[in-house]
Parts: sequence; C-alpha cells; structure tokens
Amino acid sequence: MKLHELKPNEGARDVRKRVGRGTSSGTGKTAGRGQKGQKARSKVRLGFEGGQMPLFRRMPKRGFKNINRKEYAVVNLNDLNRFEDGTEITATVLIEAGVVKNELSGVKVLANGELNKKLNIKVSKYSEAAKAAVEAAGGSIEVI
Repeated sequence: MKLHELKPNEGARDVRKRVGRGTSSGTGKTAGRGQKGQKARSKVRLGFEGGQMPLFRRMPKRGFKNINRKEYAVVNLNDLNRFEDGTEITATVLIEAGVVKNELSGVKVLANGELNKKLNIKVSKYSEAAKAAVEAAGGSIEVI
C-alpha cells in the first residue's frame, strides 16, 4: 500500500449536508431553520432567554476564589508503613516512592491508619494526632 492509496474506512466520514440549495434538495428555502423569527435569521447566544433575565443572572453570587490558597499533598500514616525502620522521610522521598504525585505547596501528614515503623519525618505540616502516632511508634516528626 502506498501513501496515495490511503483512504478512510467506509462510513468513517460523513458528508456535510448542503442546506438552502433549492426546494427539491429537501433542505431548501428555510434550510431546516423553520419559519420566521430570530433563530431563523441569525444566531442566538447560549443562555439567551429572549430578553428575560437569564437564569445565571437570576441566581445569587456565592463565594470567591482565594488566590492565596495553599494546597497540600496529603499523606496518611498507613502510607508510610512501606518504608524501612529509621528512614528519613521528606517530600522528595515520598515523590520517588510514588506516595504523592507532586509536592504542591508542601506535604501534610494526617493520622489516618496506623504507623508500625520508627521513622524520621520532615514535612511542611502535620496534624496533632499524626504527631502523637509517630512519636508513639518511636519516630520523630518536624516541620521544614
């Protein structure tokens, strides 16, 4: 097969319907737009309700987007059991191990699950319950 012999599969491409090309074509005269009116003459923008106050403007505004928001990558205690005893856990170690995808604004350790290993954890944030669990397991946790 040569490059000039390539063609799409049968039925893969539809032929564009040519409207407004005479009455015998089936889509002549009004070209499938019905009779008179705004929709027959031109386009009507999305959400336009004929001059009535549109729904999106009738609804009240709510909330705002905080431009200073910090998003933290969350790590639970049960995710840390895969590491060996005495390992120093940092954001780069967690990314390399595939525990978190990316660091975002930092890493936060939460106390979901149980920790069975003695680890030295250095992260951006942690919950008080997570700190208690890490120290109960014989490890240490600190903010960097």
